[in-house]
Amino acid sequence: MKDLAYAEATIAAIATPVGPGAIGVIKVSGNLCEKIFHRLFKPRKKIKEIQSHRLYYGYIVDPETGATIDEVLITLMRKPHTYTREDVLEIYGHSGYLVLSKILELVLREGARLAEPGEFTRRAFLNGRIDLSQAEALLDLIEARSEKSLKLALNQLKGALSEKLKPVRDALLSALAVVEVAVDFPEEDVELLAHYELAANLENQVISRIQELLKNYHQGRLYREGIAVVIAGRPNVGKSSLLNALLAEERAIVTPVPGTTRDIIEEFINLKGLPIRLIDTAGLRQTQDVVEEIGVKRAREKISQADVVILVVDGARLPEEEDLKIYQEIKTSPYIVVVNKIDIAQEETLNEWKKIFPEEKTVFISALTGEGLEALTEKVFEVVTGSTEEIVPSVAPNLRQKMALEAALNALKRAVTNLKQPNVYPELVAVDLREALDHLGEITGETTTEDLLDRIFSNFCIGK
Repeated sequence: MKDLAYAEATIAAIATPVGPGAIGVIKVSGNLCEKIFHRLFKPRKKIKEIQSHRLYYGYIVDPETGATIDEVLITLMRKPHTYTREDVLEIYGHSGYLVLSKILELVLREGARLAEPGEFTRRAFLNGRIDLSQAEALLDLIEARSEKSLKLALNQLKGALSEKLKPVRDALLSALAVVEVAVDFPEEDVELLAHYELAANLENQVISRIQELLKNYHQGRLYREGIAVVIAGRPNVGKSSLLNALLAEERAIVTPVPGTTRDIIEEFINLKGLPIRLIDTAGLRQTQDVVEEIGVKRAREKISQADVVILVVDGARLPEEEDLKIYQEIKTSPYIVVVNKIDIAQEETLNEWKKIFPEEKTVFISALTGEGLEALTEKVFEVVTGSTEEIVPSVAPNLRQKMALEAALNALKRAVTNLKQPNVYPELVAVDLREALDHLGEITGETTTEDLLDRIFSNFCIGK
């Protein structure tokens, strides 16, 4: 466990990614910010008094040698109106990694230490500027891959989940207060615990609301994390052509030679707001080619991990035994069958394909002309979401929050079961209600552990 001096030290980091760019940013937070400002910054014009949250133009200068390091803009933001609720210093220099590293080195020489991953946001949480669910939303915001996942992250960042949980916690606290009175005054003649009524209140005001949040988890996960869609099938049926058509670019090599694709090709597309990871795989067949055999093995691994499998078959040729074998492999997973090459297929051949696969799972397309692609994207969306409508919840828990909600729900169900018994043991009900409150507190950070915070903030980049 880190000591107090380490935890309260001034921290610093390069806040912009490595690589070419217009500017690079050094971020500093802590009590040494004003001292560092005076020690390292030489203003272009004389400053009578440093104003908070104002940009100043000048140079970063090494105080030991007097050498100018970079031409910068700099701002000192005094607490508590800052991201971390500590004094914050931001230096905007040129984006070269060497010059930013030199500035950071000077900052560290003045007494700051290098920030850990996510430490700026961790301090914002510890200092009460945001709760834990908002801190996690920041990571979702950074990693958002579509407009809808961005909107979901913004709602969480604004405290939407905390707002949903507040009436739940209030109702739970009121119920606990009633139960604890019954625990404290067990020998009173008046019945202090109207247990059937209390059970109904918990079901209507607490349990139902938690269940509603849990229902949103699946939809939220789809938009937050995206899904993996694997394109599978025999060689030369048009898998790579389909990938190129969906991406609207020539990403994969397409030739008439079977077995052209020997490795995995992955690309992201946005489908009705859903981030989709499209995975093109090697054609599935028996082969003596060592390299192709490795590709086939990797293809099967990807198929086993896929959220949805698109089985592509050649609609211009009659079904082959290999097609049916692959179908048997994938049909236990969510799947769609794509009958390709309808632009050159005969009607009687297509009719043979219609006899094999369920109509509701089959889409007829031409990857070459684009016919049927829109129907395919609609079908993918329907298979993934279970709906043809774009239903994005205003707030949805992540996996950690979902697990906390489920634990709270289980404790509440035990409490309600007890309350519905003819002889109620209020002490046991109180234990379950307190446990539920603790689990809800894990979501916002009101009840948490150092290990949990380490696990959450270690996913952040240094400088955030």
